[in-house]
Amino acid sequence: MTEAILTFNAGSSSIKFTLFFAQDKLSRKAVICDGEIEGLRDAAHFSVKDAEGGVLLDRHLAGDATHENAVTSLMKWLGETYPDLRLAAVGHRIVHGGTRFVAPVRIDAAIFAELKNLVPLAPLHQPNTLLAIEILAKRDPDTPQVACFDTAFHHTQSQVASAFALPRALSAEGVRRYGFHGLSYEYIASVLPHVLGPDAAENRIVVAHLGSGASLCAMHRRKSVATTMSFTALDGLMMARRCGAIDPGVILYLLQEKGMSAADITTLLYDQSGLLGVSGISDDMRVLLASADVRAKEAINLFVYRFVRELGSLAAALGGLDALIFTAGIGEHAPEIRRRVCDDAAWLGIVLDDNANAKNDICISNSRVSVWVVPTDENLMIAQHTGDLVRGAGRENAASLQGRAQA
Repeated sequence: MTEAILTFNAGSSSIKFTLFFAQDKLSRKAVICDGEIEGLRDAAHFSVKDAEGGVLLDRHLAGDATHENAVTSLMKWLGETYPDLRLAAVGHRIVHGGTRFVAPVRIDAAIFAELKNLVPLAPLHQPNTLLAIEILAKRDPDTPQVACFDTAFHHTQSQVASAFALPRALSAEGVRRYGFHGLSYEYIASVLPHVLGPDAAENRIVVAHLGSGASLCAMHRRKSVATTMSFTALDGLMMARRCGAIDPGVILYLLQEKGMSAADITTLLYDQSGLLGVSGISDDMRVLLASADVRAKEAINLFVYRFVRELGSLAAALGGLDALIFTAGIGEHAPEIRRRVCDDAAWLGIVLDDNANAKNDICISNSRVSVWVVPTDENLMIAQHTGDLVRGAGRENAASLQGRAQA
């Protein structure tokens, strides 16, 4: 049977997946299908496209709108649709790896237990990923599962860049800046030599991952120097439903004066703030850009303002700026947001090419500080790590058997 690698990206309300033919050097050419089950907190929708973008499935998910039903339904559909494929491995995006996990790892019972201990650091994402791992392990315990960490890319940052000004005992316990969207940033870093050229790729670059979750990453020599998210995925930029950077005193005020519980505040900061909270209309940037409502305009203004302030901070961390890269949903598909950001950041030496920006060209600038639109591919990064790890284990086992035979 033909072997395949499946990647899972389980979020708070969706599961994105890609099925690849298992190859030594994985690329998008190995894609069999891409899909998503979204709306898991409400009315779930199941959609899949083939490698050419043709629709294979587009319907509401039967049964309950839960992650458990979504994973079970997905695996059933894959088995029925591709009966001649055998899963060689499954790779998972794990949002938080703490201080322990700085590289992909094969999941076993001990690793799974460690990942469960990190749930408080990523309460919206980690439990759903762990649930998918459990379901797949019960379904087929012999299929290797690999954890790929969103925090791993940022472990190249200096101690001073990752530290909070808190008592040293808390730092020793792992209370520090971690950073997220690492798989996306790792992918962008891997293609920069092809996009910017091998020399320019090593320069001072800020990458903007703008989706429902949003962050910026400062890179030098394609390594993470600083980033806007920190201990959790709440910090930094304003997001679809997350607040971004906030004075800790606000949390104390909500606890002490408003009588809110920790659970209430978690819901407020993760699910009721950001674009949705400020606008009161929608968490979707497309809806807000199309709206004439003054509240929508205020939400967009705040989003752009926070972006430009954080961009200036990262340029300072780099000691200058040579290129700005936009990626992910808003970054790749919202030219108006790119225009406003670049106009407000003109002091950095950015001059936007309006025609190129409107057409979503790759290079959208006419300035020394170049500006680019580069699609990200977290699932390809997961698949590459998963394939490399499983093949590496296979080679180690083969070498061990050969050594025993020779002995």
